[in-house]
Amino acid sequence: MNLRLLKRNIPFLATATVCILLYLAAGFRYENFFSIRVFLNFISENAVLGVAAVGMTMVILSGGIDLSVGSVVGVVSISMALLIEKHGVPASAAIPLMLISGGLFGAGMGALIHFYSLPPFLVTLAGMFFARGLGFVLQLESMPITRQVSDIVSALTIPLGPEYELAATSLIFISLLVVAMLVVHFTPFGRNVYAIGGNEPSSLLMGLPIAATKIGVYAASGFCSALAGVVYTFYTTSGNPTAGVGLELEAIAAAVIGGTLLSGGVGYLAGTLLGVLIFAMIQTIVIFENINSWWTKIIVGLLLLVFILLQKLIQAKKA
Repeated sequence: MNLRLLKRNIPFLATATVCILLYLAAGFRYENFFSIRVFLNFISENAVLGVAAVGMTMVILSGGIDLSVGSVVGVVSISMALLIEKHGVPASAAIPLMLISGGLFGAGMGALIHFYSLPPFLVTLAGMFFARGLGFVLQLESMPITRQVSDIVSALTIPLGPEYELAATSLIFISLLVVAMLVVHFTPFGRNVYAIGGNEPSSLLMGLPIAATKIGVYAASGFCSALAGVVYTFYTTSGNPTAGVGLELEAIAAAVIGGTLLSGGVGYLAGTLLGVLIFAMIQTIVIFENINSWWTKIIVGLLLLVFILLQKLIQAKKA
């Protein structure tokens, strides 16, 4: 049993090892890399990715995929800007409306996937095109938000002594991560997610609520995507229909690098956090090296390939 548990945790342990070694190597090479400010920037500047990756991890754990993540970020950000700036809707009403809409959008895709036995890839691909198109129908260009959002961001920012502060975007990401970890790892819903991702036919024979769990997972992903759109709006104080382009791929990469198997049933949200931190560290190293920012994509791509090969090796040994 212990050996089986160890094999299941190999991807997570590999992620943790890479994260620690990368942090130590960069810290000894670059001055101030170990500083608190740089570490806080890891989280604040990648909060949008982190929030989206939490929802994506839950979907992948269930054996699915969600390609609509980035498009939902875009349509939510521009919708918020229009509601607040053009129509005078209070942010306190616009934000819950966006989160509920995101959850319902995800639940709709989940229902189509389950009740009509449609491939998650194709359903969420359609959702991606729909949400992105809707964003551009609403507004072709970005729109600054001059009211309310700055006040909310200031209220959610937590001072950490005289020199540092925990940004509002970081607080939202950390809070969501903690709640999601409790739900996924310590509730019947979370256990059902793992069971369905591990073996859906067996889960059906065991009488597990397949429909409710699948729809719930995609609803959670839609909620997280909408929340990522809100976080983007907080970070930029603007709405933009182009926001989140390619974010779904980065979220998948963060989850996979974090040790979540693409086949489902294996992975931890803590690993996704490590995946986001690895992504952030690579970005920071590229900045410190003063080289082309596209090297970030190249390095992440190579690292992702390594982890996919590791997953394939583990699955081959299981077979």
